[in-house]
Amino acid sequence: RAMITSLTLLILSLVALYIGAGWLVQGSSALALKAKISPLVVGLTIVAFGTSAPELVVSLNATLSGQGDIAIGNIVGSNIFNIGVILGVSATICPLQVKKQLLRIEIPVMLATTVLFTILFWNGTLGRTEGLFFLTGIIIYTIFSLFYSRKHGTEGSSQELEEQPKHWAVDTLAIVGGLVVLVFASRLLVDNAVSIAKELGVSEAVIGLTIVAAGTSMPELATSIVAAYKRKTDIAIGNIVGSNLFNILTIAGSCALIHPIEAKNVNYIDLLVMLGISVLLLPLVKSGQKISRTGRIRLDSLLCDLHVLVTSRHTLTEYSCKNKFQDEQGCQHIHGRAYLLMFAAS
Repeated sequence: RAMITSLTLLILSLVALYIGAGWLVQGSSALALKAKISPLVVGLTIVAFGTSAPELVVSLNATLSGQGDIAIGNIVGSNIFNIGVILGVSATICPLQVKKQLLRIEIPVMLATTVLFTILFWNGTLGRTEGLFFLTGIIIYTIFSLFYSRKHGTEGSSQELEEQPKHWAVDTLAIVGGLVVLVFASRLLVDNAVSIAKELGVSEAVIGLTIVAAGTSMPELATSIVAAYKRKTDIAIGNIVGSNLFNILTIAGSCALIHPIEAKNVNYIDLLVMLGISVLLLPLVKSGQKISRTGRIRLDSLLCDLHVLVTSRHTLTEYSCKNKFQDEQGCQHIHGRAYLLMFAAS
């Protein structure tokens, strides 16, 4: 009966996420036009930061509870999920046109941030110095994006502005209401997903990298799907790139600043998987500057392989590491062998 209740609440939370995402996209895009800010920057900032609020809350709670594996696993898993699933599903609904600003600024910044995070977290820990560095980075990036948009992003807004007769207060209310629904629905989804996972006997590392990461990424998924359906591709892509930036700079930064993080079970292989799928995004969007259904198939196929690798490595090798290899080097060795076997099988 407990499992049925959890499944029911999980489904209801998904419905609430879709409703909240619709309010968020509608309000933010309209408000952006009124403020002469391009929809792309709104997707990169307001929408991306708002939909990443569940990741922030979950990772902060996990950090304060001493569950570093869930905190960092949530960040790493969410970034993989954002590109592999959300971008792929959005491109299925509507081919996503990639603007030059993304190619020249946002995607390279996201890649640089991912590389930096991989290097700083290579030893499995993040201190307060790294946290302060990340938080400073997100402040500088947000200010730059707003100024750049006001200077270069107002073209083509006049005609759309005429189609937005509502008062700005209505748009603001839609944004706030959408964010509130997304945060509460995401928490409901994560709580029930974790309950189901624990019933199945899954470890914290797997929960953080898969169940929690996918659950907290549902706002991004819902928002990008709605944006793609409404042909607001700037918000759909900007939401994903901005969320990945926010996950590393703001979430990892704030968590590490509040309390140093240690997550030894999220090792270098998981970091390289996140880095690899992020790097592959750049050549994919450069081909014609549009993410089409063909690109979606490549992303979805790659993500299937990655989820098999990540989940299987943590699940299948956990017993061997605990019983056959008492030292860390032995565990890393068998983890690597499991990745190679799962890659060949997938």
